[in-house]
Amino acid sequence: MRPFSTRAGRPTPAERVRSVLSAAHSMNVVTDGLHQEVHRLDGTGPMGHIHLHDPSEDCPAGRTARIPVRLEFTDIAPTPVRQRLRARVTLTGVLSAPYTSDATTSTCMEFGQALLEDSDGRTFIGLDELQETEPDPMAGCEAAMLTHLVDGHAALVPLLLRLVRPRPDRDLVRALPLALDRYGLTLRLEHRTGHQDVRLPFPSPVTDIDQAGPRMHALLAAARRSSHTHHLLT
Repeated sequence: MRPFSTRAGRPTPAERVRSVLSAAHSMNVVTDGLHQEVHRLDGTGPMGHIHLHDPSEDCPAGRTARIPVRLEFTDIAPTPVRQRLRARVTLTGVLSAPYTSDATTSTCMEFGQALLEDSDGRTFIGLDELQETEPDPMAGCEAAMLTHLVDGHAALVPLLLRLVRPRPDRDLVRALPLALDRYGLTLRLEHRTGHQDVRLPFPSPVTDIDQAGPRMHALLAAARRSSHTHHLLT
């Protein structure tokens, strides 16, 4: 079989942003010099009462004010890896009215730009690209699936290391799942002096959450077929 490598298909920056927004439990709203942390309380997500629109379009609620605003999100790994911060997402724009988290109507936000900051650097994403991109179907269940793998099936992680090419260094201290998306699983390999992230791609991308289990079983089956039998973790 063709060995897996550290370079494989992965979500686009727009997919990352949409997925972070979709799965977020909280956000920080910065406006008028004030910071307000907003938690998901009603199942709609922290942005459930904010709608984005293009600057060229009129806001449905009218333009009664122009208040600069920044919405900040953090993407934290659900597993106990080193350096758990995976990404930061910042949306900037202008509000048509002062924001309050307990508002009963949707707040209109004129979109400025989205900024993704992760291990690949800083990437700016426009509104059109965001609107044309769907959230990853795995986003809502990623945390539960990764914690289940660590807590209930930890012995499978060393098995998955058989798929990593080039083979991990002998100074490997620990390996943990870092991320799960429609394209595959990411492992964080922790060494004495640092860490390395490797991708294990699925045979084909997940288009529906019901496909997640079979895709993971396909990775495990490939690992069992692998000829790599060195024991890297003790």
